[in-house]
Amino acid sequence: MKFLLLGTALLAEEAFAQPQMGPMGGKALAVPVELLLLLTLLALLPSLLLCLTSFTRIVIVMGLLRQALGLMHMPPNQVLVGLSLVLTYFTMQPALEEVHKEALLPYLKGQVSLEEAIGKAVPPLKDFMLKQTREGEIRLFSELAGVGPFEGPDEVPMRVLVPAFVTSELKTAFEIGFVLYLPFLVIDMVVSSILLSLGIFMLPPMLVSLPLKLLLFVLVDGWDLLMGSLVRSFR
Repeated sequence: MKFLLLGTALLAEEAFAQPQMGPMGGKALAVPVELLLLLTLLALLPSLLLCLTSFTRIVIVMGLLRQALGLMHMPPNQVLVGLSLVLTYFTMQPALEEVHKEALLPYLKGQVSLEEAIGKAVPPLKDFMLKQTREGEIRLFSELAGVGPFEGPDEVPMRVLVPAFVTSELKTAFEIGFVLYLPFLVIDMVVSSILLSLGIFMLPPMLVSLPLKLLLFVLVDGWDLLMGSLVRSFR
């Protein structure tokens, strides 16, 4: 995001600083058009974050963890989203560094046009997405789009790769969430069985199981295990 903001600021400064050319000049609209394109990219940034990065898997797993613990509003959504953004940057850093080196810097130096910079920014993101996308999803969406078969992963178009990647991320997030739920589900079942056997019907099992689940999560260093597992799942 900071790269797009920086590029937008530089283009805006250049647009107001350079003299306007006459009606016959062909370069008068170049900078305003590029500025419009960058502002469009900024408007689409939340969608790009969800569809092209690791954010979707991470934030879903965070939400499933909160539900497995039985905490409806703690940690707050702002904390979970902020933590997901930090982990997203951490996992996407190699791809972002390559985009910065191959696309952003040459564009800011005037060595390539905006279209060429966007073209050079796509391959690093595409490589990351291909590593996380299952072949079944690529095959499904290629059939729906009426394209393929492909001789290699580089030939997969983005209109096929993006929905396949998002679907794969959802499946992986739910698989991780299922594993997270199991130990807490066991605690809920044990607590409910004990309360029923003692004839305690008026005490909600959640009041007893919640502190036990929190204690278990803290004792096993749950946050370290979760973040480490999430980061390793992208390698």
